[in-house]
Formats: sequence, structure tokens, C-alpha cells
Amino acid sequence: MTTSLETLPLAPPAAFADRHLGPSPADVAAMLAVLGLDSLEELVLRTVPAGIRLRQPLALEGPRTESAHLAEMRALAGKNRVLRSCIGLGYHGTIVPPVILRNVLENPGWYTQYTPYQAEVAQGRLEALLVFQTLVSDLTGLPLANASLLDEATAAAEALCMGHRLRGGKQNAFFVSALCHPQTIAVVRTRAEALGIEVVVGDHASFAFPGRATCACLVQYPASEGAVLDYTGFTARAHAAGALVVVATDLLALTLLRPPGEFGADVAVGSAQRFGVPMGFGGPHAAFFATRDENRRQVPGRIIGRSRDTRGKPALRMALQTREQHIRREKATSNICTSQVLLAILAAFYGVYHGPAGLRRIGERVHGQTAILAAGLRRLGFALPAAPFFDTLRVDLGSRPAAAALAAAVARGINLRPLGAHAVGVALDETITEEDLDLLLAAFAEVAGARAPARDVLAAEADPALPPPHARESSYLSAPVFHRYHGEHEILRYIRRLESRDLSLTTSMIPLGSCTMKLNATAEMIPITWPELADLHPFAPAEQARGYAALLARLEAALVEITGFPAISLQPNAGSQGEYTGLLVIRAWHASRGEEHRRVCLIPASAHGTNPASAVMAGMRVVPVACDARGNIDLADLRARAAEHAGELAALMVTYPSTHGVFEAGIREVCAIVHQHGGQVYMDGANLNAQVGLCRPADIGADACHLNLHKTFAIPHGGGGPGMGPIAVAAHLAPFRPGHPLVRGGGERAIGPVSAAPYGSPGILAISWGYIALLGPEGLRRASEVAILNANYMAKRLAGQFDILYTGEQGMVAHEFILDLRPFEKSAGVTGEDVAKRLMDYGFHAPTMSFPVAGTLMIEPTESESRAELDRLADALLAIREEIRAIETGALGREDNPLKHAPHPADVACADEWPHAYSRALAAYPAPWTREHKYWPYVSRVDNGYGDRNLVCCL
Repeated sequence: MTTSLETLPLAPPAAFADRHLGPSPADVAAMLAVLGLDSLEELVLRTVPAGIRLRQPLALEGPRTESAHLAEMRALAGKNRVLRSCIGLGYHGTIVPPVILRNVLENPGWYTQYTPYQAEVAQGRLEALLVFQTLVSDLTGLPLANASLLDEATAAAEALCMGHRLRGGKQNAFFVSALCHPQTIAVVRTRAEALGIEVVVGDHASFAFPGRATCACLVQYPASEGAVLDYTGFTARAHAAGALVVVATDLLALTLLRPPGEFGADVAVGSAQRFGVPMGFGGPHAAFFATRDENRRQVPGRIIGRSRDTRGKPALRMALQTREQHIRREKATSNICTSQVLLAILAAFYGVYHGPAGLRRIGERVHGQTAILAAGLRRLGFALPAAPFFDTLRVDLGSRPAAAALAAAVARGINLRPLGAHAVGVALDETITEEDLDLLLAAFAEVAGARAPARDVLAAEADPALPPPHARESSYLSAPVFHRYHGEHEILRYIRRLESRDLSLTTSMIPLGSCTMKLNATAEMIPITWPELADLHPFAPAEQARGYAALLARLEAALVEITGFPAISLQPNAGSQGEYTGLLVIRAWHASRGEEHRRVCLIPASAHGTNPASAVMAGMRVVPVACDARGNIDLADLRARAAEHAGELAALMVTYPSTHGVFEAGIREVCAIVHQHGGQVYMDGANLNAQVGLCRPADIGADACHLNLHKTFAIPHGGGGPGMGPIAVAAHLAPFRPGHPLVRGGGERAIGPVSAAPYGSPGILAISWGYIALLGPEGLRRASEVAILNANYMAKRLAGQFDILYTGEQGMVAHEFILDLRPFEKSAGVTGEDVAKRLMDYGFHAPTMSFPVAGTLMIEPTESESRAELDRLADALLAIREEIRAIETGALGREDNPLKHAPHPADVACADEWPHAYSRALAAYPAPWTREHKYWPYVSRVDNGYGDRNLVCCL
């Protein structure tokens, strides 16, 4: 039998959209039927207000198949040229242990976890973060560390602002050493300017501390150009003047150097990047922050603390959550929402794998190689500073041009740091080999016109000893965890043991309203660990980063089309940082028009807690706007507030669809009211997952928005980070997009940088570009439609047994909805927390609890969950409703019932004693699927109050 070309099976491969979208076409039809609708188009007509709907498809490329996309990404990555980086500036080559690379960074069991607000299903990640805090605390010599911050520069800014708060705002100047990294100085200036704080940059040795004006000081240790300085005297003078001392430092250097806590530092900050986290062209990396115990309630970001569960078993949780912005709003200690949890965990496992002896060995090798290089440079006639060093040298070339040294190094596959016309910097790291050392010596020998000295001769004369008082004498990392897991078998089992204590998207859906926990497709994730993308220094010469340039340009163009705004900044490193950046841009625009006095920011009562916290950080005054009985912005109150503050009105921050899960019909009028009174409209992009392809922020009337790439655009949440929050702005705001001191970019009238790296965390931007390219314009629109369908389907299934708190004008919700649990507290003594903990027994992470309305659950199914998974969660909630009904009727006791004692770990269910009136089976196996695959919480309900009253944040 012969086969002709016409009869060959030439159908195209399955579209990526079919893999990404959970419901099948048959499921979609069945779900629409439940809603009484005939099509997704009809769903959109009933959900999205007519006046804002997009009339034409997005003008985007695609869709692409996964194989075609990966081939294209290979070609893009191949345009980058990855040289050995000796640039330094806080970014270093590192060796990611393969066992950690494969089992953490490339493992969805770790990268698809959510922020550990529900501690009982996050005990593994919380332990890893406690290890990170212990690592930082031990190495810095300070007793309290957090986990973690966005980057070194913003950590320094946070520390200085903490000093300002601790001094009650009465001392209104920061001193910053000129020896700090230039990007850090620039980010501190940006933060201080918004808050009206003066920044003095100068020589720490001669700074006179005028009066008592200086609230906080920042020094670098080792200094940016490599010098290891003794700050003991400076610290004493600062303290005498009432100033907090912040030390930006290097964890690897602290394996050999005296820790900051021992010479009087109040705070130590820095980046954990060189502990097994690739450079990624600038990020993402976990920053660390350590301080003295008396500052515990002023520490920005998240702190992991020990506590116990209801049985007294040790348990971990996020401590001191009353500092969080969702509770304190404009009075919060910071606006931080996304931290860098996944990267902190990588650094923690790196520390565990190597242990104190291994880390010291790496530090000694790096320092020893630097000493050999220093000896060789002096032999070649180059001048080096007299100060001791750890891994970085400033090389004075005399009359020889720096360009010659840079070129000689590049010709040998190495990048150096330019330091003016006649000097260069050289920073070594753990990736430097003996051959690299020979190449460096050869490059400098070429510049000197001499023969390179032999490395073995130099090794004999190099003196790696650190003179007093710089050498570290104190021990570190004595906890058992740093001594047990140095073999690959053991570290692998430790990683897997902790992973099993966490619930991630590999277990079940995580239906968090406002947080969009969707599929992070493997094809999107694969490129991020390729060396061509992972190992590039952010300040490498532009001609070596052509692949990144092309990737960033494509992503920016796509986001321009999706939002309708003409200009993008990729610099903000988190959604909350995007809010801050957008407001700074708006402030700068007002100032350019002679209206710098416009400082009032209107914020609806329903807004995310990061909104008021970001506004305060941007130097604005928050004025709340009421919501009406349907959960919409109260237009009458908005008109009144806008008119009342017309002379000072800077902006309104609005989330769309609303935080209450509704496409508000009056959104255009909201924008018009604000514009009428001279303000700008800032749209929080948290809910863009319901907009893409259906409507656009710019068309609605907004002037700026941020985009949560870790929500709508598929970057994984990573257990609480990384995230990205680029901003999109209208043409009149475009000139004010943030710039950077080391890389040309931003707007023509750029505000200062908000992140240490010029493009934030470009190492993960390939994920979002993959999401857009793989889905294409039709797939993106369909994703929004299905997100709305899934939410309405679930709401319909639950309605009648639960009250749906808010709906739109035609009775529909957007992509999320709120279940009102408040009636059950009166009828059965059951709280929202009881329901959240009971869902763990059914194998689910709870929806967003008590936000934006106390006593409720906010559910967002996302578009990538199947109908079967939606039904499973609905069935779990309906079963819990029956348990509540049993309490209401007296069949279950008000105190002794499975909700009050949830969750039920395996050791509770299997204990010899069972003190409850309800059965073990009801406790542990409440649904059929739990007998097929059971996720067991590791601890019972955590006692939050005990952990705060007895704060312990290290092992």
C-alpha cells in the first residue's frame, strides 16, 4: 500500500494554549451551560463593561509551539557572549552545586510554592529560610536577620530609612561613604529624595557629624574598589552623634573578615548572590538584612520565627506579621510584598552543603588567588592600594589607558571593571581557575610590555594573611544542619524532606485571590538556567549582551501592546516596587510642571495594603476613599475627596478589576474625576489577568500601571519571590522612567534608579516572554476569558451554600470572587481561619483569607486549572459547609469538631489516643481523593501568639 502526501498525518502539533488552559473545549461548553451562557463572548459581554472592551485583537506575534519557542530562545541566548567576569560591584561568578540546581531551582516543588502565610503547609520552606537567617546572622555577627529583601541597594535604603524611623524623623540626613557601590548610592538618593531626607556622600574618615542631623550612615565592607577598612572609630563617632551605622558587606568575605557586629555595626546588608545564585544579568538575588534585637519591630520585609503548634510541637511561622503592610497599611515598616524566597533558599542550601569549613575554604582560595594576582601586578610595576583586600583590587595603570587593559582582558575572555581613564578593577570569585589567573597576568603583562611572572613564583611570595584587626577570630555556623549534609545523598534527602512538608502547585491548585497562582510552564522555565542567560554580569559591555537586548526589546514591545501605554520600564523588582516607581514618576511629572506640592494620593478602602505603604514611601499623603455597598468605589465620596484636595492631588491608586473581584462600570468616570482635579490615575496591575486581550489600562483612562509578571505573566512565586513589577506609562510620563548610574537607559528626564540592576531581575524575564510568545494574541485573550469563566463557574457552584459578597451589574464576578464566612461565626462558632485550616486536610492551600474583607475567603481559580480541579475544590468547600451545618444542628460539637482542630497531621491521626468525638477517618480522609493521594500537613495549627511573645529567629 502506498501513501501519498495528501494522506500523510500533517496536522500541526497541539497548540500551547491547549496545554496552558485547564478546561477542555467540552468542559468550557459544559461550564457555560451551568452559567446559562452560550459562548465565552457572551460571558465577556456580561462581565466587562461595554465602554472599555478592546475592539480589535492584540497586534502580537505567535502563537509558537514549545519546540519552536525553545529553538528561538536558543538563538537569542546565543547572541550573548559570556566571558569570565572580574567586574565585581556586588555581582560575582558562582558555582551552583548541581544537586541544588536540579532539585531546587529547576524543581516545581520548590518554585511553585506561595508566600508562607499558611504556615502549616509551608514548614519545609520556613525551615530553609530559618537556615538562611542563621547563616546571615552568624556571618554578620548580628543576632536578628530577615528572609529576605530584593537586592543590596534597596536593602541599604531600607536600613537607612529604619534609622530615620528609629530617630523619630528628627535627624534628617543620611551619610553615605563614597566608597560604596555606585548603584547603591544612587538607589539611596532616590529613596531619600522622595522622603525629603538629605544625603551626604563623602569620606567616612573625615565626616564631622554636624550637630545631630545625621540619623544613619552607610559604609561598604570591603569597599567597592576592594579595600578592607577598619570602621571601629567611625562607628564610635556615629553612635556618639546618635546615628545608626549600616554596613553593606559580602557574606563570603565574612568567612575570613571580622564581622560587622563585632566592630559596632547596627545593621548589615548585602547580597547573597555569590552563595550559589547565578548572576542572571542582574537578578533575581536575595538580599540580606541583619540587625540588633532591639530593632525587631522596625525590620523591613519578613522574619521567620520559631513557635509551636497546638500540641506543643515545634513549628515555624512568619513572625511579627503585625508589621505587614496589609495590616498596618500606610503605617507599615515597608511596602515589601514580594521578597526573594527561592533565592534565599538556594543560598541557604549552598551554606548547608558546604558547611563552615567548606565556605571558609572557598573564601581562602578566592583570597589566596587575589594575593597571587596582587603580587604579580606589583612585579609588573602597577600600583595597588596599601589597604588589605579580600577579592578585589584597584589597579593603577600609571600613564597607560584603561581601555588597553580592558581590551587585553577581553581578548582572553575576561571582563574587568573600568575605573576612570587610567585604572581598572579586578574582582575574583570561586569560578576563577589557575588558567584564568594565568590569563589575567598575561593581559596585564601585555599592557606593561613585559613578560608575565610565573604563578608558582608568585604563590611563594604572596602573603594572604589579613593583618589585625581584620582577620576573623570568631566561629560561625555551629548549628548541626551546617555539619550533616555535605555528601550529595544527604543533601538530596534533606532537600526532599523539606519539600515534602510544603504544599505547592505540584500538589493541588492554590486558589489565592489577587495572587494568580497559575501554571508556570516548563518550556517557559527551561531557558533561565542556560549559562548564556544565567552567567552574564549586569554591567558587562553592551556588545556582549545582544541576546538580552533583543529579549528585553521584544518583551517591552509586547507589554506596550497589551497595556496600550507607549513606554515601559523593566527596572522594578517587585509589584510593590512597581507601585513605588510609578508614583515617583508621577511626582516627577508634577514637579516638572511647577506642581511639586501635589502630594495627596487617594486610595480606595478596598486597596491592597501595599498601595498606601508605597504611597508613603514615595513621599505622598494617603487619603482614603470609601466603597459603596456593592464594593465599588463610592463616586460621590471620590468627587468630594478629589475636590477637597484638588490643589494637592497627585494621584489615585486603583485596582482593576477591583480588589472585590468586579469590573466596576464606573471606572472611566473614576479616571475623569481624578483628571478633572489635576491628578493622575495609577492602576495597580495585580488583576491584569482578567484584562489581557479584553481591555487595556491606557484605554480605560489610567496614566500608569505596574505589571505583576509573577502573576499574570507566569513567573513562579517561588515561595514568596522572585517577582517583577515593571511599569507601563503614558507618553507624558515616559521621560521620567528610572535611569541608572552605570548603564544608559530610562527616560530623558529620568528619576534615579529604584533597583541595583538596570533591568531589575532580567534572569527571569525569559519566562514572561515565553508565556506571551507561546500563547500569542488569541491565546492571551482566551486565557483571560477562561480565568473569568473558571471564577464564575466556581461561584455558581458555591452560591446558595455560601454568600458571594460582590458581583457586577449583571450578577457576574471577574476572575476572582469573595466567599462571606462571617455568618458561620454566629451560627456555628466557625471562623475563616477554621475553614482555611480545614482545607489543608482536603489537600488544598486556603484561598486569600480575610482580605480585602475580614472573615472572608477570596478565590481566584486562574485559567490554567481544569474543570476537574475546580470541582474538587468546590466539593471540598461544600463538604466543609456540611461540617459547619453539622455543628449548627448539634451533630458535631461547637468546640470538638474537625474544623476547630484542623489541620490533622499524620502523627495526630495515627496516635494511640484519639480524644475527639468525630472519627479519625473524617479528620484525615474527608474526601475520596485524599485516599488516592494524601498531602499531610507537618504540624497542627500553629500558635501565632506564642511565636511573637518568644521571638527566636535562628537555629
